[in-house]
Amino acid sequence: MKIGIIGAGNIGGNLTRRLTALGHDVSVANSRGPETLTALAEETGATPVTVAEAARGAEIVVVTIPFKNVPDLPSGLFDEAADGFTVIDTGNYYPQQRDGRIAGVEDEGLTESRWTERALGHPVIKAFNGTYAQDILDRHRPAGDPDRIALPVAGDDEAGKEAVRAIIDELGFDTVDAGGLDDSWRQQPDTPVYGLREGVEGVTKALAEASAERKAAFRG
Repeated sequence: MKIGIIGAGNIGGNLTRRLTALGHDVSVANSRGPETLTALAEETGATPVTVAEAARGAEIVVVTIPFKNVPDLPSGLFDEAADGFTVIDTGNYYPQQRDGRIAGVEDEGLTESRWTERALGHPVIKAFNGTYAQDILDRHRPAGDPDRIALPVAGDDEAGKEAVRAIIDELGFDTVDAGGLDDSWRQQPDTPVYGLREGVEGVTKALAEASAERKAAFRG
């Protein structure tokens, strides 16, 4: 599968490592330019590209950049993506620590991924946002392993959601359908499932126990 990754930080870098190891054709971009990705490319065999080129031909595009920077992505970003491509949003809104106040979240009550979807102009599937980056390298397990952890996946596009769940399964993790994007507040920061390292049952329980109230520490 051809996969484009926009953002080469902890999550983006480790997804690049694992997906290339699984045989996928990965292009990776960051805000500083492909020349800064030489070491990652040499380590993994991924192709370093500009952000504008990252989605070219991609069947899956992973957007894993700071929340506040999503609207700054180039227009026409997805114009040359593969037919029926899927976008994975790994982002989180940290108003006090990094992003500042985002009116769409604070005033309109949009879930974080709904805001991202609007900024991108394309449906997104929310996944990996509460995953420890190191776990992508260290915690993968074969199907049926009692220590296999599960990740919540939310989105409105059922075909896209199934494609993402299949990739996550291949990466060595179970998944739990966390509903549509308007339900994705259940996996935002400071919810019970955020950072949880449990299997399907534990993740399902944590999603059910989430509160829709955004606590003061996560308001701008």
